[in-house]
Amino acid sequence: MKDLRDLPPLDISDADILDAMKKIPGYIDITPSDFREIYKLAYDIAVDRIAQSRIAREVMTRDVICVMADTPLHETAAVMARHNVSGLPVLNAKHELLGVVSDKDFLIRLGGAGMRSFMHFLAQRLKGKVPVIADLSTEKTQDIMTAPAVTVTEMTSVSEIANLFEERNINRVPVLDQDGRLTGIVSRADILRTSGMV
Repeated sequence: MKDLRDLPPLDISDADILDAMKKIPGYIDITPSDFREIYKLAYDIAVDRIAQSRIAREVMTRDVICVMADTPLHETAAVMARHNVSGLPVLNAKHELLGVVSDKDFLIRLGGAGMRSFMHFLAQRLKGKVPVIADLSTEKTQDIMTAPAVTVTEMTSVSEIANLFEERNINRVPVLDQDGRLTGIVSRADILRTSGMV
């Protein structure tokens, strides 16, 4: 996903611009190309302002589905499948955030660090390049989770979170309050909803 500031401006034609200019009473001394340049600049400024003004607390999912570190992997996989999510925060017995487990962690455990997606794993497996599939039946979530988790605060801007997703190649980030307690999670889908793209 691109940074919110990189969203393309609406593609409007010269005819659209001329029609709009005719609706403004009085004389306007501006060409369609001048207007288009102003429009693009104003659009970028508006998107940046909106992205900077929205914060994690306003867009996060508050009812966070979590698993405990000692949850067997088959149970964690079942929770992810049941809720149709690709990743979950992992907590310890004190309900403190330890890490995050994602479908990518499962793939890496099954096929190695080079696995980029399930289809990549499947293609490699069918070619015989993943000779043995690891037995995960006795492993716990803590054995494969990514730790420590990349986190943000409730006050982190949506723009910063979008940049973090790109920089760290992640799809979700737990949100912590000022005392370090888990209060929510922001996913790429939350960012897209905020930008009006879904």
